[in-house]
This record gives sequence, C-alpha cells and structure tokens, in this order.
Amino acid sequence: MVNFEDIEAAHERIKPHARRTPVLTSSTVDALTGAQVFFKCENFQRMGAFKFRGAYNALSQLSKEDARRGVLAFSSGNHAQAVALAGKLLGIKTLIVMPADAPKVKLDATRGYGAEIVLYQRDQSREELAKKIAAEKNLVVVPPFDHPHIVAGQGTAAKELIEDAGRLDALLVPCGGGGLLSGCAIAARRLAPQCRVIGVEPAAGDDATRSFKGKRLVKIETPATIADGARTTSLGEVTFPLVLQNVDDMLTVTDDELLRAMFFLWERMKIVVEPTGALAACALLQKKASFSGQRVGVVLSGGNVDLNWAAETLRRRS
Repeated sequence: MVNFEDIEAAHERIKPHARRTPVLTSSTVDALTGAQVFFKCENFQRMGAFKFRGAYNALSQLSKEDARRGVLAFSSGNHAQAVALAGKLLGIKTLIVMPADAPKVKLDATRGYGAEIVLYQRDQSREELAKKIAAEKNLVVVPPFDHPHIVAGQGTAAKELIEDAGRLDALLVPCGGGGLLSGCAIAARRLAPQCRVIGVEPAAGDDATRSFKGKRLVKIETPATIADGARTTSLGEVTFPLVLQNVDDMLTVTDDELLRAMFFLWERMKIVVEPTGALAACALLQKKASFSGQRVGVVLSGGNVDLNWAAETLRRRS
C-alpha cells in the first residue's frame, strides 16, 4: 500500500513547504543510556509537529474538484493544526472535528490557521460525527493516520533523520494510530536495513502493542493518558499491516514516566516537547530496552504543549 518510493515522492512534494527539522544530540543522554542518540526534533516543524508532513502531502494531491469542495479532519489537535495550515497554504477550505477537552493551545492554533471547528464530547464517536458532517457539507475526509498519503508524508521524518545522522542500529518512534511509526519504519527498512524499529505508546492505551504482539487488531476504549496525541482506540486498516510487516518491537511507558521524560528534555536539552512527543525518548531514558553501544534515532514528534497545564503539573510534582 505504501513503499519507499511513495515516501521519496512525498518528500519532494513537501520539501518547499515543510522544515527540515534539526537532529540534536546530548552528551548527558549518551552518558545515561550508554548509546549515541540522535533526536529528530519535529517539535520544530511547522505548526509544531510531524503531522504537517502527512497533511500537506495528502491535501496537495487532491483533485481540483475535491480541493474545491474542501476537507474535513478529526483530531485531538496536531492533525487538526496540520490540515488547517496545509489548507491555508493551498487555498482549501478546512473544517475540523475536535474534542471539547483538546488542549487550548491546539484549539487556538487550529482556529488561527483559518479552520472552522466543530467540538464533540469524548463519549461520542468522532468518526461517525465526521462522516455525518462530511456528507451534509460535501467535504472530503482526511483521516489523521489511516491513509497512504498520510503515511508516506510522515515517513519523510525518518528519511531525513537517517540521511542526516547516518547509520542507525535502532529507531524509536511514538505511536498513536501508527501513521508516523509505519511511515518511518518503511523509510528505515530501505535506508538502514539492519536498524531495529521500535514503536512506543502509553501504557494506558496499549492497543498497538497488543495488536503487534497478538498479530490481530485490538480495539480499546479511548484511553485516559496525558499523551493526548496517542488517545487512539486502534491502529488502522492501512497502518496495522504496515506495522506488522516493518516494525520490530513495541514498548509502553506510564504517564508518570512520560512526565519525567518530558521535563528532563525541557531542562537538559532546552527544548519544549509535548507528552506525546516525548514517548520515544521516555522509553530510551527509562531503559525499557538496552541500547548500550548503539547508534539510536529518537523521533520527538511534537511540541504543542499547554504551558499553563505544564506549569501547574510541574508545581504539583515539586
């Protein structure tokens, strides 16, 4: 469904518009882990997360008729912002279905990019609501992860990381619905065939881990986790087989571990990373697996954190 040539084509398509985000290192992290670690900082991507890659790749390939109709997306925040910004750049009308409890920073940014927002409660099915509104308004639905063009766009992050950092022995990638993980795994398979690709998700929402280990798609209730970008209920029809085919392992981290990792990145590397964005780094820092003596790539997937929430959380922990 998606191959490396699709990722190469996506990279050419988005290159004039997406940032080639920096790859940072930390001697402190290297000393703590015994590895040589390379952080792909998608928190510096346009709109603050990797999601811009897939959204722009998908919207830029719409037919003229579909672009004229406009698009609808459903998202807790980063895909929402990405679609809104891509739509603004391409002159495509966007409507976003977002949870009422989405971080204010993400709601404000999505509106700021010019999108119309429809709020829903977490006990509602966002897919069903999106389908209903799309039919009523004759809009094209752009899913957050379960689409070949989305997966190909997200895979460009790993392509750049491996090109910039060189050979990797392992690549740790956050996982929600699996778009970023499956895309990065495809890129790694071509550019670093010996590299082990490992997905990381919240322990409270371990559907992908259970699906991967059981080799059958597991669906769960919307998980209660601070990693709001990983509050998905399952991998998708596109992403699940790609994960099975290209990913080597899955790991989970708790919310408390995730908070510690997020604040560590803030304090020691001086970069703002959101909870979901810190998933892969957390697995490394918490030594969920041994990477001693290895060259390890870590995708920091986003930095759209509500600073008021973060300040209050830090105050309570102190």
